[in-house]
Amino acid sequence: MSETIFLGGADADGSGTPDDAQMLLLKAANRHGIVAGATGTGKTVTLQVMAQAFADAGVPVFAADVKGDLSGIAFPGTETHKAHGSFASRAEAIAMGPLTYHPAPVIFWDVFGEKGHPIRATIAEMGPVLLSRLMGLTAVQEGILNIAFQYADDRCVEDPDFRILDLKDLRKLLAHLGEPGIREEVSRKYGNVAAASLAAVQRELLVLERAGAEAFFGEPALELSDFMRTTRDGRGYVNILDATKLINSPKLYSTFLLWLLSELFEQLPEIGDPEKPRLVFFFDEAHLLFTDTPPALMQKIEQVVRLIRSKGVGVYFVTQNPRDVPESVLAQLGNRIQHALRAYTPMEQKAVKSAAASFRPNPGFKTETVITELGVGEALVSTLDAKGTPSMVQRTLIRPPASRLGPVTDAERAEIVKGSPLFGRYDKMVDRESAYEILTKKEAAAAKLAEKARLEAEKEKEAAAKAKASAKTPAKAPAKGRATTASRSRRMTPTERAANTAATTASREFTRYILRGIFGNMKK
Repeated sequence: MSETIFLGGADADGSGTPDDAQMLLLKAANRHGIVAGATGTGKTVTLQVMAQAFADAGVPVFAADVKGDLSGIAFPGTETHKAHGSFASRAEAIAMGPLTYHPAPVIFWDVFGEKGHPIRATIAEMGPVLLSRLMGLTAVQEGILNIAFQYADDRCVEDPDFRILDLKDLRKLLAHLGEPGIREEVSRKYGNVAAASLAAVQRELLVLERAGAEAFFGEPALELSDFMRTTRDGRGYVNILDATKLINSPKLYSTFLLWLLSELFEQLPEIGDPEKPRLVFFFDEAHLLFTDTPPALMQKIEQVVRLIRSKGVGVYFVTQNPRDVPESVLAQLGNRIQHALRAYTPMEQKAVKSAAASFRPNPGFKTETVITELGVGEALVSTLDAKGTPSMVQRTLIRPPASRLGPVTDAERAEIVKGSPLFGRYDKMVDRESAYEILTKKEAAAAKLAEKARLEAEKEKEAAAKAKASAKTPAKAPAKGRATTASRSRRMTPTERAANTAATTASREFTRYILRGIFGNMKK
């Protein structure tokens, strides 16, 4: 394997010699770098050339493909291109030697799982700091999110399955913390959880879900070792994240890449300055990383960029203007490739001066002037030498790529995905028991107990009402002179009825007779 990467050579006049070659030392490639230039000046081609060169040298690469053009690296190039002319003649002009065309080994990824293997992270892995940036939370709201994560961590001690893996876990957890009894208890233990702030976090979570983040959070989560694969012949895989759709959610895009950097920083062991990087990370549209970033998070970004090189990871920011990158980060980027910049406005002129001042001067030309004169495929190049010193800036014609320029077709992409060593590993989402399921079961059990208690209370109330009604109603006494139930129910036969009538008549006549005898007459 070569110890250097050939970037290009020769001035625009085509009088190049091998001595004009601009090389990037693999040993210095973990000192980071920047590829800058206005739209249409050749940044994507330079990125493609570098990515394939690293892969050929056995270094795995990760790159976000914002426009879809980088995907062509998976197929061999052709002799001519409508926008760049003859590649063979360019190779000859820069004394490159015979140009051979071949593809790079590629693994396609896509957060949404549409144009590559799904790439996911769990909510717990993302953490409250990056999640707060992604959701645009205030400091107070971020505090609520930190309390939620701490509550979940403490619950995990008792129940290891109480994990926050996806958005529904977090949504359920926030709703749980909002319950009156729980909120008071959590407030006493961790700090005040205001209902209004909690509701604001829940609203921002809904916005995040509607932006499509639900596809990103979950399992199986990405294993970083799958980003650091090499082929059997020793070449590194180029991991291409299709970001043509993801870039429509700038915060999700930049936060995801920042999370990936932080995971590399946390998981990889220290190895100092290796002979070649373990991984090279290209961060396209880098200005999105630094837009509206809170100072505390900016400090973490600076720390990661400064220290991750000792983990053997080289980070290359791709952006339109070097001023998109903060000075504290820009100062750590030793390898620089600057394509043309425009200077039509005072602000653009200031940007040109700033970019020119970042190079080690070349007495042969005025850097500030040349930046505005560069053609498509030309760049000012300065790299670190073996001692870590920046080389003198050189006007360079970037070498032609060995792979295809332009995007692949859907059929070609599907073929690459199907033949990937990771085919089938991440394609199906797994939803194991976590905070959502545990809290749902708890709520169901509580609801069942409450229903049982309600039914028992209703039964007791009904029994009490019956007892009360019975106590208020007295028993009725039988009426005087009435025959008993037995006598009322007894029926007389006709003979008995006739005898009874005769007896009654005889009694009445006898009474009249007696009365006449006593009173002498009978009143009528």
